[in-house]
Amino acid sequence: MAFEGLSEKLQGALRRMTGKGRLTEQAVKEGMREVRMALLEADVNYAVAKDFIRKVTERCVGQDVLSSLTPAQQVIKIVREEMTDLMGSTNARLTWSPSVPTVFMLCGLQGAGKTTMCAKLAGYLTKQGKKPMLAACDIYRPAAITQLQVVGQQVGVPVFEKGTQDPVKTAKEAVESARYYGRDVLIIDTAGRLHIDEALMDELERIRDAVHPSEILLTVDAMTGQDAVNVAKAFDEKLNVTGVILTKLDGDTRGGAALSIKSVTGKPIKFSGIGEKLSDIEPFHPDRMASRILGMGDVMTLIDKASEAFDGQEAEKFARKGLSSRLTLEDFLDQMQSMKKMGGLKSMISMLPGMSGKDIDVDDNAMKKPEAIIRSMTPAERRDPSLLNASRRKRIAAGSGTTVQDVNQLIRQFEQAQQMMKQMMNMKGKGRGRLGRMKFPGM
Repeated sequence: MAFEGLSEKLQGALRRMTGKGRLTEQAVKEGMREVRMALLEADVNYAVAKDFIRKVTERCVGQDVLSSLTPAQQVIKIVREEMTDLMGSTNARLTWSPSVPTVFMLCGLQGAGKTTMCAKLAGYLTKQGKKPMLAACDIYRPAAITQLQVVGQQVGVPVFEKGTQDPVKTAKEAVESARYYGRDVLIIDTAGRLHIDEALMDELERIRDAVHPSEILLTVDAMTGQDAVNVAKAFDEKLNVTGVILTKLDGDTRGGAALSIKSVTGKPIKFSGIGEKLSDIEPFHPDRMASRILGMGDVMTLIDKASEAFDGQEAEKFARKGLSSRLTLEDFLDQMQSMKKMGGLKSMISMLPGMSGKDIDVDDNAMKKPEAIIRSMTPAERRDPSLLNASRRKRIAAGSGTTVQDVNQLIRQFEQAQQMMKQMMNMKGKGRGRLGRMKFPGM
């Protein structure tokens, strides 16, 4: 998980620094040395780490903090504020053109996930009510155009391509095509290289000058650490990029790129790729990321994900059916599907306060078994589990690749949930405390 090592070390250093009751200037300086080492081990730029430690130390040794009744809280608050400022203070939004289409040009080195990110961004914008189109301007990498067409189809976005003709000409024609078909956003997938060279930069400059994009978004691999910052500097010097997209932020990344790019280049991180699915993209919020790193969780992002995954009317319908004791296994299947859209149990739990950076022993495949069991039932059996006699349960176990004991366990969990709902209905407000002890299928 992203920042796991950095998060653990930072939290440990802050606990040791603030766990002695009274905070002294010497304790602050010793603690900051540990924090500095944690940042450098996470591949944070040396100058950035040094400046960060200086700012935090100056604020922490102030009289207001040392004489405070809660110095530990004050120190953590200061570290969070400075870390947020380091990554850009606020979420940097996309810039939109007053005329249609708004053009976004994605660039970056080969292997950074640029083509996939084009589709992720297109899918994200579609959910925001936009009508994007993708343009295939990478004519060098084998199957790059085909890959863009495949991922474009998966997110339901058309792809403009003209084979291996001059990418500059393709980009200009794509703008006209988007305007003709009423597409208000054009996302251009440009060619990458294994390293920066003059031919690559010259082509990117010609595309930029031909279509005048509202955003030039540099896609960098967060797992490359400090190298990502060097790449960002080189591209910015040639193209004057407007923002950065960090990919593979869900991997075993040390965090140095996210904490260094804004400070070194002055360019904000606008989006981050948080998984392999085409829906795994989210706007980059520096304050939320700082909270995650420091173990404070990220409840706001969790709420955003829940709002996207759970349909308001369906959630209300589920609650009404639960309180009227009419819950069915079909309802549970629907809820499991919605939870999967939120990124899995492990991802959700990691956003809770106190859980970030911890080794969370949660199996993200935990819901697969109950889901397979329910899908092996007939519609009548899902609506009325009382039909499930011994022979039916044996058939369902064989059809789902599970055991009869697994089927029995799921039915018991479902009956317990139904019983709990009845108690909640009878006890009204008093039943809330019991809700936390409910065992839902797969959890």
